[in-house]
Amino acid sequence: MATFAMFLNVFEHRYEIRSSTAIFCYYLLSLIAGSITTRTLSEVSSGSTTTTTTLYYVYLGLIIIGFIIEAWPRGKTQVQQKSNASSYEKANIFSRFLFHYLQHLITDGYKRPLQATDVQGMMPPHVKTQFSYTHLSQKWDRHVAKRVAKGKRPFLFGLILKSFGVRQWAYVVFLRILASGLAFVAPQLMSTLLDFVSSYDTETPQSAALGIILAFGMFFSTIGSSIIDGQFNQRIVVMGIEVRTALVSMIYRKALKLSPVAKQTETPGEINNYMSVDCERWNHAFPELPFWFSIPLEICIATWLLYRQLGWSSFGGVGAVVLVMPIQLWIAKRLSRARDEKLTAMDNRIRLINEVLSGVKIVKLYGWESSFRDKIAVFRQLELAILHTIGVIFSYMNILFSSMTLLMALVSFGLYATVGGPGFTPGEINSQTIFVSITLFGLVNRPIGMISYIMGDTIGLYVSSRRIQGYLLAEELLDDQIDRSGELPQDHTVAPIEIQGATFGWNKEQQQQRQQIDTTEDATKGSALSCADATLRNITISVDRGNLTAIVGRVGQGKTSLFGAMIGDMYKWKGTIRMSGRIAYVPQQAWIVNATLQDNVTFGAPFDKIKYERIIYASGLKPDIEMLPAGDQTEIGERGINLSGGQKQRVSLARAAYQDADIYLLDDPLSAVDAHVDQHLWQNLIGPRGLLKDKTRLLVTHGIHHLSEVDQIVVIKDGEISETGRYQELIDARNAFYQLIQDYSVARKEMDEANGEAETIYEVEISTSSAAHEVKAEKVEKADENADLTDEEAMVVGSIQWPIYKIFTKAAGYRNMLQAVALFVVIQGCQIGTNIWLQSWIKVAATSTHGIGYYMGIYSILVIIFMVLIFCASYKIIVMACVQAADRLHSKLLTSILRMPMNFFDTTPIGRVLNRFSSDIFSIDEMICWTFFDMFMFGFSVLGSLVVIATTTPVFLAIVPPVFVTYVFVMSYYIAASRAFKRIESVARSPMYQHFSETLSGVSTIRVVGCSQRFIDENASRSDDSSNAHFVWAMGNRWLNVRLECLGSVIVLGASVFAVLARKTLSPSMVGMSLSYALTVTQDISWLVRGMCESQFHLVAVERIDEYTKKNQEAPNVTDVALPKNWPAEGHLSFKSYSTRYRQGMDLVLKKVSFDVLPGEKVGIVGRTGAGKSSLTLALFRIIEAANSHWAKASHNGADMDEDPAKAAEVTDLEKVEVEEDGGSIWIDGIDISTVGLETLRQHLAIIPQDPTLFVGTVRENLDPFDQTPDSELWEALERAHLKEYISSMAGGLSYEVTQNGDNFSVGQRSLICLARALLRKAKILVLDEATAAVDVETDELIQRTIREEFKDRTILTIAHRIKTVMDSDKILVLEKGRVEEYESPSELLKRKESLFYRLAEQAGEVASV
Repeated sequence: MATFAMFLNVFEHRYEIRSSTAIFCYYLLSLIAGSITTRTLSEVSSGSTTTTTTLYYVYLGLIIIGFIIEAWPRGKTQVQQKSNASSYEKANIFSRFLFHYLQHLITDGYKRPLQATDVQGMMPPHVKTQFSYTHLSQKWDRHVAKRVAKGKRPFLFGLILKSFGVRQWAYVVFLRILASGLAFVAPQLMSTLLDFVSSYDTETPQSAALGIILAFGMFFSTIGSSIIDGQFNQRIVVMGIEVRTALVSMIYRKALKLSPVAKQTETPGEINNYMSVDCERWNHAFPELPFWFSIPLEICIATWLLYRQLGWSSFGGVGAVVLVMPIQLWIAKRLSRARDEKLTAMDNRIRLINEVLSGVKIVKLYGWESSFRDKIAVFRQLELAILHTIGVIFSYMNILFSSMTLLMALVSFGLYATVGGPGFTPGEINSQTIFVSITLFGLVNRPIGMISYIMGDTIGLYVSSRRIQGYLLAEELLDDQIDRSGELPQDHTVAPIEIQGATFGWNKEQQQQRQQIDTTEDATKGSALSCADATLRNITISVDRGNLTAIVGRVGQGKTSLFGAMIGDMYKWKGTIRMSGRIAYVPQQAWIVNATLQDNVTFGAPFDKIKYERIIYASGLKPDIEMLPAGDQTEIGERGINLSGGQKQRVSLARAAYQDADIYLLDDPLSAVDAHVDQHLWQNLIGPRGLLKDKTRLLVTHGIHHLSEVDQIVVIKDGEISETGRYQELIDARNAFYQLIQDYSVARKEMDEANGEAETIYEVEISTSSAAHEVKAEKVEKADENADLTDEEAMVVGSIQWPIYKIFTKAAGYRNMLQAVALFVVIQGCQIGTNIWLQSWIKVAATSTHGIGYYMGIYSILVIIFMVLIFCASYKIIVMACVQAADRLHSKLLTSILRMPMNFFDTTPIGRVLNRFSSDIFSIDEMICWTFFDMFMFGFSVLGSLVVIATTTPVFLAIVPPVFVTYVFVMSYYIAASRAFKRIESVARSPMYQHFSETLSGVSTIRVVGCSQRFIDENASRSDDSSNAHFVWAMGNRWLNVRLECLGSVIVLGASVFAVLARKTLSPSMVGMSLSYALTVTQDISWLVRGMCESQFHLVAVERIDEYTKKNQEAPNVTDVALPKNWPAEGHLSFKSYSTRYRQGMDLVLKKVSFDVLPGEKVGIVGRTGAGKSSLTLALFRIIEAANSHWAKASHNGADMDEDPAKAAEVTDLEKVEVEEDGGSIWIDGIDISTVGLETLRQHLAIIPQDPTLFVGTVRENLDPFDQTPDSELWEALERAHLKEYISSMAGGLSYEVTQNGDNFSVGQRSLICLARALLRKAKILVLDEATAAVDVETDELIQRTIREEFKDRTILTIAHRIKTVMDSDKILVLEKGRVEEYESPSELLKRKESLFYRLAEQAGEVASV
């Protein structure tokens, strides 16, 4: 049989990637049987060796060799090297038992810093999203259908537990029970060993061999328990990860299908919390669930063993536990409620932080940092108050957990010593009874004490599951709203877009209400009433194949909503809508992903060079690509942060064109571009002769200069189509459209002139600099160098440095930490004192003159003191120190982030910052306190145990140095890798959150283009990377735990062997106390080392927060410069040879700009996209600083380049740039603004920004976040901004709630709210940064009239795409390539036909109107 096994072994190594578990078990069982046989042979052998005996020993030798070969971890066989399987899959059973499959990572981590690539592919394949999602989602869908059919609410928590099946749960529970059962073997062997020692006080001492066998029995039982416990943890952790990956994918997929109503209740911040907190809880709390099966068994076994020691008196201790159980249940319920409240407060905080980060440029432009910091602080203080409550609850729980052993011993020993003997006589007090009972009390205390924690974690899981369940049950978009076909109709005469008598709304409840009203007798009246609530009513429209249809109307009339209806984002209340063919969608606010420009255009489609270049030309992107640092390989930041508004819109257009769709929905894409770019896009892309001329196009536009060239015009008014027809038909009808054209039309050239003009437009853009081609060549040459905008997230290497400990300790309070240490010293002294007191009692029990009351009284006092001290220490650590640290660190992080310069947000994804505020702050809030508590508690416990053991058996000190050195080596050997595991895990989460945040911003585009699956796959990949990192970290903990507990078993072995060797000189009481501490110290050392390691893990969160708090910040908000009263009183603005760049090391965006604006002057700023118009605004508000100025350098966060010797040459070259000698200055009313505090400056200027941004809250809060203005002034501002009527009609008026990103307002309405903000500020200088780009020409005229009337005595800088907007300005500033090309009055510039402004005005059709 052995020969056959070895034969199989050879073939197995040749063809299998892992050793056979069956062969391993065969060898193991053969060895066990062989050891028994060998002992039997040695007992019966007469000294002679027979042939049979010799053959047996040969057989046994082969078995040993086979076992070694089979058990030896292998990973370099040919079949393994060729396999792509994970290390876990290749590991044999012995390697899995000892977690040796991680050994190469631990070794590498000890030798060098580990990187994310080192840990890839370690996770078992069945845990990956592809499998876990399919498994759980299918069961969830069937479960929901079944429960809904029965009228019951689905139950996600129960479904997850059921999804693993009976077989898997049975195996896990078996391992848990087996590990728990083995833990009771050592106390029983200890009891027998004490009998053995006691026998030497009698005339019949037992054999020394028995003592050695018992000592080794204790050794192997503790090792066996550790290995089984490790296997249990491995399996349950994998199950937890499996749940987490499945839930993350389900949450992500759900986000792509949320209905409009669901989006209002499920904000991105809340959804982010579902992923970052609720899903993560399954990783951390799921391993606790099987203890519900093992705890009752552990309690029963311990109670039975205690009964054997103390008789019925043991039930007194159990009774004490039963009396405490209601308290534990009450604590668990209170803890559940507190945790639920904390998660809600955290949701609100993260939502608000997410909003601030998304609109951080607006926050800075308005100088609202302090306002939002105060708002966030309100939610944070609520969180901290709840955290304080949780800390108090945990302090009481710690009394139950830490003091239960002593409390049970107090009650049981009191009963036993008084009436515990036969016939209710006093029981016999001896070492075996006392110390074996204490050990058993310790064993029963663990499951009893864990009940509160397990209950808390279980309730926490239930709460998280309930939150996720509510989200998964949220309403989805209905598939039956639109009759959609992916192919164009075969019949060319059939319109690809057809809507008949349709009414649409954003609210489903109104739809249901309408249906209810329609069923009443007065159906007609009810329908009319309900339709009044609809957004779009009685829509009938047909768009023929290849037609170009323009949709026009005033702001807020429903133009964008019509597109929302066509793509399925709205509820169809009645009517029909049919869309045939593939759809491409260009939203009004361009959605850009964090990728290269080329990837943004191709958007997952195969790259076709000819097609790509044709589209780039048609989209007018060629000049922009030439100017980008690495051409089209330049990385575009999150939200297109490093592109201008016009560039983002053209990238969005190019993406749509590249999709080669059949239907194009273009939502006002021309509003964000300059007039000449508008002409280029019309002629080359959108218009009748453009690249998309054969496609069906719907164009929302506020411009009227192209309407004569479209095939059909649809006029929308008050949510209804008021007119439809061709341009001339509508003119002849002489209705509202005719009036609009008459009032706001400009002179147009003939079509053939426009055609010739189209060729010159492009020339104007690219030939204004003779060095354009040279620039392109230079940029492409250094493409690889500057392509990336967003760097990989930095990961610190090496150990957690002492300064990090100091940062946390300082935040927690030095006094708090020192007092906590002192308390733990006294606690340990008190704990040892109780055992010393019991040992003293045992010694004099038979001869003492004191009664039982004396000994029990002192013991009771010691127990009560211990309980009080435990509460004080817990309160000091968890509540006073850690809550204070959490408050200070969060406040420090928040303040630092809000004070970061804008270039930080340009290069840092929001997900990366949110990770600090969610996962890292969560670690500080709820995890670090426990690591410090464990370190102090178990550190002093281990020290006290070693002192007791060494005092009892001094020879034990001989093994302390080697064991100590081994412990230190194992910990240092492991901790280097484990730190890296934790850092990799922390870093791996950020890309997942970043991608998720990015997806939420572009859900409509993703869904319409039909690339949902690609984004789902990307999310799965990032989720798997994060889960794999967590798996490696968790299994690394098991690797350490097995080795630590094996070393702890050596201490047990040493203490018991030395007790056997000194059996004649030691009293049983001394041996009992020594062994009791030896059995305890094994677990204590494991908890201590684990606590020390976890402190480093969780201090990574402090390290990551400290990284951001140490980054360079922008200039101070307030300075000591004395400003004149009411500064600026005049509004005199002066740029003096001003140059600037967005970040150090980049090209200048403004170069030697000099011009003066006199008080009250109106200056129009024009220039092609990317000429530097918006940069001028940012410079005025000091969002960017003057080149080479003090604050440009001081706020730069690219210190890495300066410190890298390899890049010294680059730094030297940078310093040689001539312009950096003087970046110039900006003066307002004789004050250099670089000397003024940022908040002071920004709050004394007014701006209507290019991207109108609203925040969640009321309309009042969006207008006046500081709550300084009475309502009457707010209403007056809204009236002047032409919004009073609309806001008045909304429920609540000024208290009307603005949803996420202001989605319940159109972009034009948001612009008007920004106008109202500017009216309220009453600043002497107003900047209009393309403020009216998103409004129709009629509203634009109203706004311009308001500006002329309300700001007539103020200095106004107007950046506009529409040349008409700035034609009445006092002066025109023409920018080109970041330089001032022209600066004169419009009339003067128009006199010179060679001027750049003349050409721009000519292309816009404004020359003839002058």
